[in-house]
Parts: sequence; structure tokens; C-alpha cells
Amino acid sequence: MRFHDQVEVHGHLMDTGVLAKVLDDVLDYGGDYRVDRIDLGRGHDDESHAVITVGAETQRRLTRILMRVQVHGVNKVTAGEARCEPADRDGVFPTDFYSTTNLETVVHLDGQWVPVEHPEMDCGLVVSHGRVRTVPVTDVRAGDQIVCGVGGVKVVLPVTDHSSRVHAEYGSLPTSGQPQAVLVRAIARQIREVKAEGGQVLWVAGQAVIATGATPALVALIEAGYLDVLFSGNALATLDIEAALYGSPLGVGPLRSGRVQRGSEQHIRAINAIRRQGSIRAAVESGVLTEGIMHAMVKANKPFVVVGSVRDDGPLPDVHTDVIAGQRAMRAALRGVGYALMVASAQHSVATGNILPASIPVACVDVNPATVHALTERTSAHAVGVVADAGLFLEQLALELVADYRPARLGPGGTFA
Repeated sequence: MRFHDQVEVHGHLMDTGVLAKVLDDVLDYGGDYRVDRIDLGRGHDDESHAVITVGAETQRRLTRILMRVQVHGVNKVTAGEARCEPADRDGVFPTDFYSTTNLETVVHLDGQWVPVEHPEMDCGLVVSHGRVRTVPVTDVRAGDQIVCGVGGVKVVLPVTDHSSRVHAEYGSLPTSGQPQAVLVRAIARQIREVKAEGGQVLWVAGQAVIATGATPALVALIEAGYLDVLFSGNALATLDIEAALYGSPLGVGPLRSGRVQRGSEQHIRAINAIRRQGSIRAAVESGVLTEGIMHAMVKANKPFVVVGSVRDDGPLPDVHTDVIAGQRAMRAALRGVGYALMVASAQHSVATGNILPASIPVACVDVNPATVHALTERTSAHAVGVVADAGLFLEQLALELVADYRPARLGPGGTFA
């Protein structure tokens, strides 16, 4: 190959398959490689080190390959100095801008390594007054100094505790045969640790939380202080409020009666009731909304970010209908978050994974194994997947974390009491 550069990677290269992924990515992007040196760790906790020469037919392709493999913690052996160019218009990066990963990143500027503030994938890096931060393409402004090329940029993989049997055996390959009770206890332990250290717990929840009858469990977790920030869509908030106002969500009546006729009419009435109050908080403060997840969030004074979509009814007045504004609100709410729990919400979980630093541990829960696998692959090196019904999972988690929690029981008439 006409153009080439030498890179290196540290870590558990063999047991995690990182080295194979790096070499596959080089070939998939039209490059070639030569493994110059590989030093394998002898013990289970010992890291390995590999030095590889990567080549390509053009400098542009080589740069793209080097950026691509950085998601695996690969860095140039000789990093050099970062190069910056000004953006020539609002909302557009320079052509060869550096595209970020969600890994901890440092940039070499004027002889010093400067840490990147708030690492996030698929952004650019803007340099201002000696500081470096990520910036999404929608927020770049003409004249911003943007890091270009891959020179002078290094990433650092999060340290993974390979002594943890739960993470090592179950964290990276979610299947329906996992010992769910073990995973729930491990997740509960991590949540307690984060809270004890002063960190916040972010929850991303979908409408299945309501449909599976998990509202009492989630309310108990909120009231016990184990939910600090909530991301969701219009559906979860609306179904929760509808159930609080009318006793059942989206026209679903007692179990023996099946669906209520014209249930959608009840749905829009619930939305209208909140819109009349002006906001969910106002509805709680006025006494219109007296129970449910959103009521518990307001009473606990915990922030929530609700971002909508084109299919939403209403929507509720608190919903961000501008998705760019919604993304900004989500980013702002991440400050102080030390753990993320994603439950039955593929769309909002993917959006959250896109803005989360890789250093934040994540638990992904869904009844669909493909969804769990996709989320754990794209979020964090510390991601744990649980294939489970959302309702049953939340019941177990509440029993682990909330001392006086008692699951709801099916009462007379086919309703939960």
C-alpha cells in the first residue's frame, strides 16, 4: 500500500476478540495490515499489546481506517500534533473532520494532551481557549476551530473488571437462558454503589413498562431514590397518565373484559386534561394528577426528558417535538449520571447510547434478544444485557432495592390491587 501508519492497541485482545475486530475493520474499509508485534498477557487479568502497520492506497482512505479502528481503542504509535481548521458555515464540518467515538479522548495541542469534555460518538471536536469539547454537526458554527484528521488524537478504553463473573460470562452475550436473578442482583448492587458514590441513575423507559403492569414497581424505585433522570417518549408518559386518570391505559379494561370500546377516545382525553393544565408538573400541583410514574417524578423533584415522534397523539405539553431540541435537553440532563438502565425502549435507548460516554455502565433490558444485543454492542464496554419481560424484571429489581416493596396482586374483578 502506498500510504501506511503504525498503530498500537492494549487490552484483553484475545478473550474479547478485539484484535480480530480491528483486523476485520481494516480489510472491510479497503486497507491492508501487517502485525509487527504482539505481546500476550499471561494471567487472566493481564493485558496484551499489539503493534500493527495499517496501509491504504490513498491518504484519505488510510485516515478513515485509522478513525474507524479507534472505536476498539487503537491509536497511532506516533500521535503527532492535532490539526484544526475553521468551519466555513453553520451546521457543516470541514471535509476531513475527526469523527468522535464515545471513549475517553485526549487531543495533543501545543505540546500538551488536553482531555475532551463530555465524550460522545459521531460528533466533531471544537477547540476553544485551550479546551476541547464534542459538538454535534447541527451545533457547529462558522469559524469554530474543528479538529481534522486523526493525528494528535488518542482514545482510552474503559477499564473492565474481568474478575466479575457476571460481566465476564453474561455481560456481552445476552440470551434467554441467562440466570436473570443473578443479573438483577448484580444490577441492583451496581446501582447502590453509584448512589453511594454520589452519582445519578438514568432510566430510559418505554411504554411496555405500563403495558406489563410495572408501574407500581417503578414508582417504588422513584420514591426510594433509585431513579434520578428519566428519558422516555410521549407514549409512556401518556399511558401512565391515562391509567392514573381513568384506571386503565389505551382502553385496556379489567382482564376479564378485554379492550374497552373507543379506548383511543380516553387516550386523547387524558392528553387534553394535561394540556389544559399547561404541564405535567402543573397537573400534579393542582391535584389533577395524583398517582403514577410521572406524578412520582414530579413529587420527587426529579427531571424527565420526553422526546416525541411523528406518530404521537397530542402530544403532551412537556414533549419535545423538535428532536434536535430534545437531543440537547438529553445531553444537558446527563451531567452527573453514573449508571444507565434502559428498559423496553429501543428507539430512545439507541438515542441515549449515542450520547453516553463509554465509561458509564449500562444495563439493557428487553424481551427481544436482538434489541438487547444491539444496545449492548453500541453503548458501553460495561454494558450488561438482560432478556426479560419488563414487568417481571422491574418487580425483581424493586424487591432487591426497596425494603418495604410488595408486588401488586390480582384482586377481585380482574384488576391489580
